[in-house]
Amino acid sequence: MTSLDVCRENFQREFGRGLDCAFRAPGRVNLIGGHVDYNEGWVLPIAIDRCCYVLARRRGDRTLRMHSEQFGETVDRKLEGPEEVHHWSNYVRGVAWALAAAGLALCGADLWISSEVPPGSGLSSSAALEVSAALALLHLSGRAMDRLALARACQRAENEYVGMRCGIMDQLAALFGRQGHALLIDCRTLGVEPVPLDESQVRVVVANTMVKHALASSEYNARRRECEEAVVRIRERRPHVRALRDVTWKEIESEAGEWPENIRSRARHITTEIRRVHAAVARMRQDNFHEMGRLMLESHASLAADYQVVSAEQDQMVALARELPGFYGARMTGGGFGGCTVNLVHAGEAENFRAELARRYQQATGLRPDVYVCRAAEGAGEVL
Repeated sequence: MTSLDVCRENFQREFGRGLDCAFRAPGRVNLIGGHVDYNEGWVLPIAIDRCCYVLARRRGDRTLRMHSEQFGETVDRKLEGPEEVHHWSNYVRGVAWALAAAGLALCGADLWISSEVPPGSGLSSSAALEVSAALALLHLSGRAMDRLALARACQRAENEYVGMRCGIMDQLAALFGRQGHALLIDCRTLGVEPVPLDESQVRVVVANTMVKHALASSEYNARRRECEEAVVRIRERRPHVRALRDVTWKEIESEAGEWPENIRSRARHITTEIRRVHAAVARMRQDNFHEMGRLMLESHASLAADYQVVSAEQDQMVALARELPGFYGARMTGGGFGGCTVNLVHAGEAENFRAELARRYQQATGLRPDVYVCRAAEGAGEVL
């Protein structure tokens, strides 16, 4: 885990002076609601107790000097400079661009970035970086922005500057996380409702397959386009429909029979997944974790068959988890094509479950996974 004292020392060594502030923002894991956020539906993530930290000091010029511990690299870039192709600094520079576009004048900054959220894992390392960097830049510049507006700005940075057409779930989870709670997020109204997660009864276990396939970002954007095409087809008979959240599968099933298979199956996943989210929240409020787990497995199956975003490694991780004591349910999490699975496990079995799942996956694949028991954590804030 990150030591802020060590980060402070490293900041001094790298930049030759002390820092002005430090902020943290958590990663997230989505219990259920896969790929629903950009369809304006409901999702159920938790902010997790792994964070991205940004230590910062104001500069007197228009330069962002950024060091990433994860990538072992320091880069200098002008605030007004063009983006680079596939570079980690675009997430920070995109945030600065989005804040400036919102009318907030920013100063230059020295930034030390240390993250516990592994990139490409499906735990939203990008949103954790965006949010922590945005808070640091705003603080240094003497600016303020409410959290909903900040979530929108960070999403805009990722959509328009980085080029990843993500929904807004990740940024909202990073900003509005609540200790001991999941978050029921309405991705149209941006309403966030905390839902108690009794961690004395049940624990969330995240299992990183340590595999991320290269087609993830391009296929993610393709899935979004396919959902948009489904909406165009639906609107021919229902002009009021704005997104797939506005219909049920029962309402469109007969007409969808005439659509291309990929468009039909994407619409089926989203519309049935939204139903599962609401059912899962009801079961969670009842502490009915067996039924909650069954819904997670249904979600995983739908993401595999209808949405076609589940990797072989994620499938194997879920299959191994189902054999272990204390298991309630599991599914892939994040955009797919590798990364993590999320498991719901009886609290008394969680540590044994973690160790045995890691052992069995390594034995089956030769890969050493990162499997850990996480807690639902607070959202982003200042730490120094």
